[in-house]
Order: sequence, then structure tokens, then C-alpha cells
Amino acid sequence: MRIAILGYGKEGKSAKSYFQNQHHDTKIFDNFTPETIAKEDFSSFDLVLRSPSLKPHNGWSSMTTYFFEHCPCPIIGITGTKGKGTTCSIITAILKSLGKTVWLVGNIGNPALDVLDKIQPSDIVVYEMSSFQLWDLEKSPHIAVILSIEPDHLNIHKDYADYVAAKSNIAKHQTTQDFCIYNQNNSDSTNIAKQSNGNKIPYPKKDNRQTLDKILDALNIPGQHNRENAEAALCAVAAYFNLELEDLLTQKYDAIYTALQNFEGLPHRLQFLRKLNTVKYYDDNFCTNAASFEVALKAFPDAKIILIAGGRDKTANQDLPEIINLMQKYTTKTILMGESGHEIAQILTHSNIQVIPAGSTGDNHFFLAESLKSAVALSKQLAEDLSKNNPEHHVVVLMSPAAASFDMFENVYDRGAQFQEIVRQL
Repeated sequence: MRIAILGYGKEGKSAKSYFQNQHHDTKIFDNFTPETIAKEDFSSFDLVLRSPSLKPHNGWSSMTTYFFEHCPCPIIGITGTKGKGTTCSIITAILKSLGKTVWLVGNIGNPALDVLDKIQPSDIVVYEMSSFQLWDLEKSPHIAVILSIEPDHLNIHKDYADYVAAKSNIAKHQTTQDFCIYNQNNSDSTNIAKQSNGNKIPYPKKDNRQTLDKILDALNIPGQHNRENAEAALCAVAAYFNLELEDLLTQKYDAIYTALQNFEGLPHRLQFLRKLNTVKYYDDNFCTNAASFEVALKAFPDAKIILIAGGRDKTANQDLPEIINLMQKYTTKTILMGESGHEIAQILTHSNIQVIPAGSTGDNHFFLAESLKSAVALSKQLAEDLSKNNPEHHVVVLMSPAAASFDMFENVYDRGAQFQEIVRQL
């Protein structure tokens, strides 16, 4: 079989390795634009696999589609605008604590084709699914988990409707033997669930929460949103064992409690780094949009937040007013950086709100830094001054950019790693 692989990122490299091991002829297409690749003649290829962020095209397939067609065991698929990685990881931790062999793949950074040949029918796959991976999927997972849906990736998708339509493929092709878990407090999540023919399970639960709340208290990661992510994960595990949630918690309480208690969270997602001179430092560099930004700020209801934010905006500046409002509402001091930091500074200046450069003195709310190192240095100074003058305050330094990383960094992992290194050196 002759296979064209469009894009040579992490998934493209995985696909090349997989198909070459299967003795197929592969050809890599890289360094193209969406316009030029759409004009290529692929008539000599038996299979054309697009990279996740490349818009679907007639006759093309994807690594995700190929995996779904050939995976020998049930798949739990998780999508949403925020919380996917955490929910996937909690599901994985719980299932492993209950003795299952679990393969965690997908958008979380583990290409699915890396493990396809190792999976046994008795195993379970937990697949984090972005809108790009779902865009042209024609087979839904056995268990679909739909977290809250908010605007995101509008620099790639035609509009928000296109983004939601892509997400909907996680449920659209389900059968009556499948399960669909959805956030009943989110209208788009609810509407996607309506397209499923599977058994629909809403969360958060409204009633009879005593046992559920008690087991969720085992979590050591901050934020109400993470309690909801864990609840969605528990619903998915219950569906896998074909149990009511209450019955799962009754039968497996100790193992689940321990799994939640031992779950440390994921890197760059409200990750606690250190405490220095009474100030706690948190890395939330996976925050790239307004929705996850609000969740991060609300995770510290009793704290004075010194915020570092900014990067490359993904919404053509549409969400900047909302981000500014959240900064004004929840933070004590905000240090802006990157492209969107400068754009926010311009908006504030036009509204007669002063933004001063890092290194300047003044009792301002907003500062503008030209580098991550200077932003962290200023955050330390502001946080320690606040803590010193108000010892009763709980002060945190939070880097939660509310923007993509590509203006100054290779990716969010690079941005988070640099932040952590600078904080370690303080």
C-alpha cells in the first residue's frame, strides 16, 4: 500500500514509523500551506493521512480515523475546550487501580499509532480528542465524554459553528450500545449529546451527592473545575463497567479514593511549583483561551493573585475584552507579555488605564514585560511586597497566559519548561 502523510510533526513521524514497520511505502509531505497541499495530486496513493490541524479534504483520512478502524478494544474518547488531559489522566489512573490495562493516547501527546500493534482486545484505550482529530471522524468511541465547550481554535476553524460541528463527531456516530457523558451545565455539550444514539449520562450530578462529594475530596489538585473533571471521569469508568455511578463508588470506593488521592495533576495545568518566602508559584501554561483562563483564576478564591499572561491570541482579538475583564476582576497585579500582552496594553491605554513597563515603580494594576525572565522577576517582587505588607494574605504567582505560545516559544511545553526553570532559580 502506498501512503501519503501530510505533515511531519509528532503524529506524522509516528505514522511513518508505524506504516514502514508494516512494510508499506510512505511519502512525507511537509512545509506546505493549506492552499498548496489541497492542489496536490494524490491519485497514485492508496491512503492519504492529514495531520491533525490540516483541514479535512475529500479523499483524505487521518491517523485518528485509521486508529479507530483498527483498534481491537473499546475506546473512551474525551473532548472539550478545557480539562481534556486531566480528565483522561484521571480515567486512566482509576482504571489502572481497578486492574485494567490502559493505553492513554491522542492529543495528550502520545500518538495512537505508536501503540496500536500492542493493544489487546481485553485492554481499554483512553483517547484525548481535539476538534482537529474529530473533524472528519466517522466512528465514535464506545464511551464519549464531552466536557464544557467554549470558543477556541478560531484561527483554524472557519467559525465557532465549525468548531462545535467537529467536536460533535465524538457522539454523532454512536449506537444504542454506547455511552455519552456530557456536561449538563454547558449548552453546546448538551446539544452534542443529543446527537448520540447512546445512553446519555449527564454530569455534574444534582442530587444524592454525599458519597460522590466525599470521594472527590480526595483530590489534591485545586479548583472546582477539577472536581467536575474527576466526576466526568468517574461517570466514564462506571459506564465502562456498565454500572450506575453510585454502585461503582460503593463497590470500588477504596481503590478509587486512593487513585484520586495519588493523582498529582499534569504538567503546566495549574501545577504547583514551589513556595518561596510565603509565596506559592503555579504553572498553568496550557491555558490558551479565555474559558480556561477564567477557570484558572477561580481556582484560587482566597488568594491574592499576581498574574503573568499573554502570548499569541487565537481569536483575532475577539476574546481580549473578556480576558481584560477577568484580569480586573480576579487579579491583584497583572504582568502582560507577548503579542496579546501588547494588544491588551493598547486597549487599556485607550481606556485611560495606565500600563507601566516592568522595572518601573508605581502602584499599578497592569505592567508590561518584554521577556519571561523579567516578568517572573517582577512577579516575585510584587508578590513578596504584598505578602510582607499584608501577612494575613495568601499570595500566589500564577502564569496563565490565556493565549498560544508561538509568538515567543516553540510550544506550550517549551513555555512552561522555561517558566519552571526561571522559578526554580529564584
